[in-house]
Amino acid sequence: MSDRPRVGIVGTGFMGGVHARAVTAAGGEVTAVLGSGPGRSAAAAARLPGARAAADLADLLDSGVDVVHLCTPNHLHARDAAEVIAAGVPVVCEKPLATTVADAERLTAGAAAAGLVTAVPFVYRYHALVREARARIAADPDAGLWLLHGSYLQDWLGDRSAGNWRVDPELGGSTRAFGDIGVHWCDLMEYVTGHRITRVQARFGRAFQDRGPLGARRAVRTEDGAVVSFETDRGAIGSLVVSQASAGRKNRLWFSFDGPGQSYSFDQEGPEQLWIGGRAANTTLLRDPALSSAHADRFDPLPPGHPQGYRTCFEDFVADVHAALAGQPAEGMPTFADGLRAARISAAVTASAEHGTIMEVPV
Repeated sequence: MSDRPRVGIVGTGFMGGVHARAVTAAGGEVTAVLGSGPGRSAAAAARLPGARAAADLADLLDSGVDVVHLCTPNHLHARDAAEVIAAGVPVVCEKPLATTVADAERLTAGAAAAGLVTAVPFVYRYHALVREARARIAADPDAGLWLLHGSYLQDWLGDRSAGNWRVDPELGGSTRAFGDIGVHWCDLMEYVTGHRITRVQARFGRAFQDRGPLGARRAVRTEDGAVVSFETDRGAIGSLVVSQASAGRKNRLWFSFDGPGQSYSFDQEGPEQLWIGGRAANTTLLRDPALSSAHADRFDPLPPGHPQGYRTCFEDFVADVHAALAGQPAEGMPTFADGLRAARISAAVTASAEHGTIMEVPV
């Protein structure tokens, strides 16, 4: 592999564009793109200097790419990732890694057997103050976190006439709101605290029972939101509220991880602050490369007052992928193993909501 990784991107929608920008910012080169049809492939290639439109996935794989990014609808992930793995090419797959646990297990095992670099973009791990919270919690043997709670709220499906392939379980899978954004929160909670979810009890809800333009509305079969209670392997309890139809909430991932001595709270819509609660006084920690912890330095090149955001997190994630391709894996880079973990949590949450029972989650 050259110093500038050659990248193929499958999928030309919103996420495909996010990946392409991050690849370029991280020093890679998008050399081949593949959309859902020749026209979309050609249009995407025209927006990316040096990229060509691939005829199909086999053509893209034959073009000498160092890594493939899969940014397609969920139901295609398992099929396409299996083809990339069979070709011996490293792969970045958008979540969910697969819409079933069995497929996620098969992909994870196959990539591991082939010795391939894999990644799933749980990019909220890359906020500097998220890393700061993780470092402080890990360094405190008496943290005693016992209550882990938060929410992930959006409003992009708050319009009844709004439609998207994610609403269709044949394309998006049996869970929508939780499988799309709830898994991000769960990944972040486990990464920051070191706790692992062991049991869940969930309820799914819908803002609308049908969706689409007047005269062409169809029954909705996936959830607009979820409420999940859980327990962890360290004896903590927790709760998570997820919604894609909460007016005014654009992309609010918020958590509070609470102990008797200190609590830690973060809101990714205001990522320049980490709130640390204490019994005698509270502290609002501002993002600053000069913080005493060195754990966040790699993700904090900007001076105070120059906000770090979602795009920066994605660029740092892709930079870690490039480092791993060069044989220098970075701590905290989410891999297919983390995608499999998300699939197992999603399956337990979905089964709990369907059957009204508490479900165990394999640790």
